Amino acid sequence: MVLIDLRDILSFPQGDNKTDTVINNIHFNLTTLDHWNYTYYPTNNTLSNGSWCFLVDSPYTPVGLLPNGTFLNSTWCYLATQPIGNRARAGIGFAVAFALSLVFVLVNLKKHGELHLPAEKRFYPIGRRWQWYWSIFVCAAALIGLFTGIDVDRYRVVELPIVLNVFFWYLMQMGSMALVWEGVRHWGSWMERQFIDPNPFVLQQNDKRGMFEFWLPLFFYLWLWLNFFLIVPRNWGAIELQRSPDQTVQNALPAATDGRFKAATFCLFVCWCTIMVSLWHSIRHYEPRNRGLFNRVIGFLGYMPFRFTLMVPLSLAIVAYQGLCAWDFGLSPLNVKTNLLAMYLGGYAPSLLLIIVQVIAGFMRPNEDRELIRQRRERGAAIDQELGFVRKPAWWRRVNGDIPTGSMRDRIMRNVREVGGGRATAREIERLAERRAAEAEAEANNRSNNIEMNEIRRTNSLRSGAAGSAAPPPYTPTPYGGKSDQRRSERTMQMAASLLFPGANPEASTPAERGRGLDAANESTRRPGTSERSSSTASGVSTSGPPQQIKSMLDV
Repeated sequence: MVLIDLRDILSFPQGDNKTDTVINNIHFNLTTLDHWNYTYYPTNNTLSNGSWCFLVDSPYTPVGLLPNGTFLNSTWCYLATQPIGNRARAGIGFAVAFALSLVFVLVNLKKHGELHLPAEKRFYPIGRRWQWYWSIFVCAAALIGLFTGIDVDRYRVVELPIVLNVFFWYLMQMGSMALVWEGVRHWGSWMERQFIDPNPFVLQQNDKRGMFEFWLPLFFYLWLWLNFFLIVPRNWGAIELQRSPDQTVQNALPAATDGRFKAATFCLFVCWCTIMVSLWHSIRHYEPRNRGLFNRVIGFLGYMPFRFTLMVPLSLAIVAYQGLCAWDFGLSPLNVKTNLLAMYLGGYAPSLLLIIVQVIAGFMRPNEDRELIRQRRERGAAIDQELGFVRKPAWWRRVNGDIPTGSMRDRIMRNVREVGGGRATAREIERLAERRAAEAEAEANNRSNNIEMNEIRRTNSLRSGAAGSAAPPPYTPTPYGGKSDQRRSERTMQMAASLLFPGANPEASTPAERGRGLDAANESTRRPGTSERSSSTASGVSTSGPPQQIKSMLDV
């Protein structure tokens, strides 16, 4: 049976003649209206031909009609011309609550997202922040949907605002489920982090438990995306067709309660079941086990954080209300004239309460890195107590003057200045070599000529303090007193070699002796006039001592 809209068979108001009609004391040509197929709808005071729609009530009544169908000083039907209603007023109140919650969410993100310990590959910092990211998403979607819902009341003819309102409402519900999931998942990750902190090798990452925790988030988001694709990609134009009761029954109601909305509710319920499985898994592996079914149920409720005892039922209420809307159009936000009490209590209140619980719990819980530092400090104190080790208080070093003066930067710069900086060793060695040469030259001037062996005395060596009094004096070559820069440079390098290899005592000749050439090779063996040992270097055997024993290739 075809339903007939009674407004379609209503004729235009009677005018002065058969070709004239009067609407709100303005005369229009009836022939022109019929030619352009305009229909008058007295219930909402509009003129429409299916393509164009104009308001005809005061003060929006057009002042005239041209023969080509153009209205003068007309007002388009799809404009916000009506005052706000109850739906808009309640939406503004919830929007203010979500806006305030958004501020506290950002504060908690700053608090719990900060790092006070080095980032670990096993526990990424973004893992603890996802629950706050989803909280921001929920608040943003709620604000957009609620503010666009104001125009649902203000539009004379239903159009785009109702679509935007319900579109962001569905996004808000998906974000709310993701918020609960990330809260539960990260709680399990936090329990694992505390569990393995004393011993990182107590749990493996590739065992059955680890692989289950790897695949479970993918399973959850698979069903959440299925819920998204069953709801969002569709022709939303049918939802706008609520401009008359008959149009609502024929178009909007079947579109709002089709099979895709019902299947989307099932996907959301699978997400909720996944949340419960994740909660059970975390309690099973990271909390003490209880024996017996009754004790396990009591332990499950006891080990679960109190915020989850509130958030899990609220997330189930979100699933239940979405399913209720898929079967009952009268309680659905998709209905322009819906039950506002059911819409806001079932559609927006659970998500708002989830955000509030999350914010309050965030303020009560400390930063995880700080909590881990505190636990490590307590474990260290317990171990020190077992070993009988008593740590001195912090003021002990200050009282005894053990704290170095200056900042860490000053201490580093002081060490750099001691080494020399820049060319860290070469420049310092050259400086010390020149100083050593000057000391040796002064010593040679004061040395007696009738003594063959140099006087053994302690020199200013870098290794003198470390070697102690038993160490032999370092090798000191004969200083050069000439004016040749080349020979002075060679003597300086020889002094540098003696600093780098203090244990070696080479018997190489000086650069002046090496420059004698063939004259030194042809020189005959020199013998002193007394019974002293010969100064000749042509023979490897002394004239008055035992044969020389070669112990190393360094002696050759």
